[in-house]
This record gives sequence, C-alpha cells and structure tokens, in this order.
Amino acid sequence: LHRRMGEAVARVARKVNDTVENKADSLDLANCKLMSFPVGVYKAVRSVTEGIHRISLANNELKSITSRFVTTFSQLRELNLAGNYLHRLPEEITSLLHLRAIDLSRNRFRRFPEPLATVPALESIDLEENEIA
Repeated sequence: LHRRMGEAVARVARKVNDTVENKADSLDLANCKLMSFPVGVYKAVRSVTEGIHRISLANNELKSITSRFVTTFSQLRELNLAGNYLHRLPEEITSLLHLRAIDLSRNRFRRFPEPLATVPALESIDLEENEIA
C-alpha cells in the first residue's frame, strides 16, 4: 500500500514539475488517486499559476474543490473534474472569469451547481452521470 501511495505522490510531483519547468498552460493530475488537491502543489506552481489555463483532476477521489483552488487558478479556461465524488462547488467558482468549459460528469451532484449560472464565459458544462433529478 505504501509503495503505491509513494508512486502516486511521485507521479503528482513529476506532473507538477513538468508544468512548472515547461511553463505549460495545463496541469494534468488525472488518475492520481487524489482525495484532495495537494496543498504543496500551490507552492510548487506559484510562479506559473497565471499561465495555467487547463487543469484536469479527472478520475480521482475528490470530495470537494476548495475556494483556494479556485482563487489560485484564476485564469482557468477548462476544468475537468469528471469521475470524482463532488456534490457541490465553492461559490468562488463565479470568480473564474475566463472559464469556458467544465466537466463534472460522473460525480455526485443532486442538483445543478448554481454558482455556474453566473460564470460569464462558460460555454460548456458536462453533468452526465450525476444524480440530478
């Protein structure tokens, strides 16, 4: 178990380093068994957060996205949160003025995440396979 956890941590570190070293516009932390967004990543990407336009946290075990995540990555255009355990979004999501697409498919939403209604640039919301009645 510990070795698998270590491998997952190392994979996250590698992906974060790639983003920072290449000043990439995307951060891909899909399939990393994350239960929350790693706090250490905020520090690691501090120098490039303004340039990060796409983040994938698909297929993890996230139960929530924090306001810090949203305020840190203020320039996001695409956010992929598919395949997690999310049932709500922080109010601060409304501050993502450039967000064009969000994938919330295969999560645990029971109703439409209201804050998304006021995100100005949003063109695409995927809520497939949720528990929305």
